[in-house]
Amino acid sequence: MILIAAIAAVAFPVVFTLDGWTRPDYGPRRQPVSALALGPRGWVQTANFLLVGAGIVVGAAGLAGSQPWSAIAIGVLGCALIASGAWRMDPMRGYPPGTPDTTPDSFSIAHRRHDQAGAIVFGGFPAAAAVVALTGDDPLLRWSSLAVALVSGFLATRFATAWENDAPDAGRWQRLFLWVAFIWLAAVFVTGRPE
Repeated sequence: MILIAAIAAVAFPVVFTLDGWTRPDYGPRRQPVSALALGPRGWVQTANFLLVGAGIVVGAAGLAGSQPWSAIAIGVLGCALIASGAWRMDPMRGYPPGTPDTTPDSFSIAHRRHDQAGAIVFGGFPAAAAVVALTGDDPLLRWSSLAVALVSGFLATRFATAWENDAPDAGRWQRLFLWVAFIWLAAVFVTGRPE
């Protein structure tokens, strides 16, 4: 179970990176990963959210016996990813092609739910890393989790600020956050794997 979760954690950023690179009208530097769930190929990112979220929940269950607090924090992340896939963001800021290059004055219920799930993901990763730093057994993982808590907290703040200001590099900050967070999560699953 835990090894599947580790593979899922690595797969998430790999899939959104490849999907973003192969869409000619998508700008990964500006656009968020969630925008990939829009348009004709939106099913790829939707499946990425749902399958990886489910894999993380399964992995968290596998950690429950040895690392209960970490399992709870990581399980919440998995559920938030599933919710991110269940509710898509609204088209905005020029994506998909033909969408006005602005932020809408109002959002759909699905978009608001997606934002709420995203807030749990972006706040939850630094919190989960802090939990592992405080309660983990492996000293190297504890210290690296502390570093990830600080770095991911910084990157989440940078992304939130860039997104709110419609900065041209908002997508870049988000991707940096997601790569750091999901590689760390894979390391937690590998380290927590039973002998």
